[in-house]
Amino acid sequence: MGETPIYEGQLNAEGKRFAIVASRYNEIITSRLIDGAKDCLLRHGTEAGGIELFRVPGAFEIPLIATRAAKSGRFDAVICLGTVIRGQTPHFDFVASEVGRGVGRASNETGLPVIFGVVTTDTVEQAVDRAGGRTGNRGAEAALAAIEMVALLDQIGTEE
Repeated sequence: MGETPIYEGQLNAEGKRFAIVASRYNEIITSRLIDGAKDCLLRHGTEAGGIELFRVPGAFEIPLIATRAAKSGRFDAVICLGTVIRGQTPHFDFVASEVGRGVGRASNETGLPVIFGVVTTDTVEQAVDRAGGRTGNRGAEAALAAIEMVALLDQIGTEE
């Protein structure tokens, strides 16, 4: 028996175009996620003009714009960023669940990587930690996932 081929995405974003869809709600956290994602993309070879930012009111609105961006044919991947912090009501559960479901659906419907980089936490402190604090920057991690997925899809080829 021969060796099983292994395909892995490389972290080279040269010549690739990315949409970042980010909520304005919890701006102090989300702006750090955006900065992390942009920095990561640029460090891995994306030209400054290869990144476009779409701002939506809140996390719940991310999937619609992410789907539209993915269907536009202008991007190799869409990175979804936002911050949902648990409050005293079940609102958190509804928003977090629907955003996750919508982002996954956008990716499956379009065949384009649509990356979930929405921070969902119990406290503001946890959100800060995930936006460049003690546990890294979820925006940068989402950008890395997008770069890797684009490269992996390039290796597989087109659907024909």
